[in-house]
Amino acid sequence: MTSRPVKIPDASHPITVEPTGRRVRAYAGDRLLADTTAALTLEEKGYPPVQYVPRGDVDEALLTASSTTTYCPYKGEAAYLSVTGDDTLSDVGWTYPDVHEAVASIGDHIAWDTSRVRVVVG
Repeated sequence: MTSRPVKIPDASHPITVEPTGRRVRAYAGDRLLADTTAALTLEEKGYPPVQYVPRGDVDEALLTASSTTTYCPYKGEAAYLSVTGDDTLSDVGWTYPDVHEAVASIGDHIAWDTSRVRVVVG
C-alpha cells in the first residue's frame, strides 16, 4: 500500500478551526439531524467555511455509514454518512476518524454537504 501525502496548513494553504460561538442545526428536509452550541467552523483557503458538529449532538439513529471515502492531505481520510428513512440521502455527511494532527479538533465531529442538508447557524 502506498502511503498518502500529509500536508501541514501554512501561509500558502491556511486552515483555521475555531468555535462557531452560535447554535448550529442541520436538517434533512424537516428532519433535525444535529443541534449544538459546540460546533467548530473550519475555514480552508479556496473553500466556503464548514460547520463541524460534535457527534454527541447528532441524531445518529438517522444515519448509516457509507462505503464512500475521500482523502484530503490536510485532514486525512473522510468517512461518509447517509441519511436513512423515507427519503435516503447518500453521502451527505462526513467525518475524519483518524484526522491529521494539524486539525485534530475536528475529530469526532460531522460536517454536512450544504447543497443537500440545510445548515442553520444562529
